[in-house]
Amino acid sequence: MVALGLQVAHFTAPQQFSNRRHGNFSNFIRCGIAEPSGEPAPLGQKTKYNDGLFEKAFITLFARKMEKFAAAPKAGDEAKKGWFVYDYESFVEVSQRVMQGRSRLQQQQVVREVLLSMLPPGAPAQFRKLFPPTKWAAEFNAALTVPFFNWLVGPSEVVEVEVNGVKQKSGVHIKKCRYLENSGCAGMCVNMCKIPTQDFFTNEFGLPLTMTPNFEDMSCEMIYGQVPPAFEEDPASKQPCFADICSMANPSSSVCPKLQA
Repeated sequence: MVALGLQVAHFTAPQQFSNRRHGNFSNFIRCGIAEPSGEPAPLGQKTKYNDGLFEKAFITLFARKMEKFAAAPKAGDEAKKGWFVYDYESFVEVSQRVMQGRSRLQQQQVVREVLLSMLPPGAPAQFRKLFPPTKWAAEFNAALTVPFFNWLVGPSEVVEVEVNGVKQKSGVHIKKCRYLENSGCAGMCVNMCKIPTQDFFTNEFGLPLTMTPNFEDMSCEMIYGQVPPAFEEDPASKQPCFADICSMANPSSSVCPKLQA
């Protein structure tokens, strides 16, 4: 998903970008968070956002693309909406309908197809040329993630991590994931965001990415340059439902049913 942000970003030389990323560039696109503190709401409370045109454009773009794969909406709901009519809640609702009747792997495949449909022909190959799996490429993509990914996940910041024994600023700490907070579904987090995004960067773009959601506080860690574990070895694959907040929850199951299918 970050790849879409790269399509609208102006690529600068490494040194130029390094000099600017803590200045005007970091303020180019701000997350429309509407909390008085400027930070996500405490756990148990839903964060308020005030989305601008940039955020609404990406929300609508994704929702309209995903609508093609979604089950029919409930009676009375519109199947299609115009530009800037979708809000974040309706985007999440479309995601829920995409999950209906699909296995875990099929859900992930839909996201892959949606991502590919938004990129120009040959984009993955071009990305591999621009960003071979180096420390600089990992750090560059981490820096771009903060401004261009916040419409989906909320506020985040670049952090230092260790990859294969090397310290580098290729980590991104998402303070409280907007997608997880609004869906309240572990399966949606894993199948519709974590796994397909990891796979897209690792397999399509050739730049390894590992995403580690924290289901206790709804934060998430992204590490560019780190190869993700196999699904069966990933702790996220064994996450139970959020019984109190997920409309699709099965409290009697030890693992979210959407992660088992």
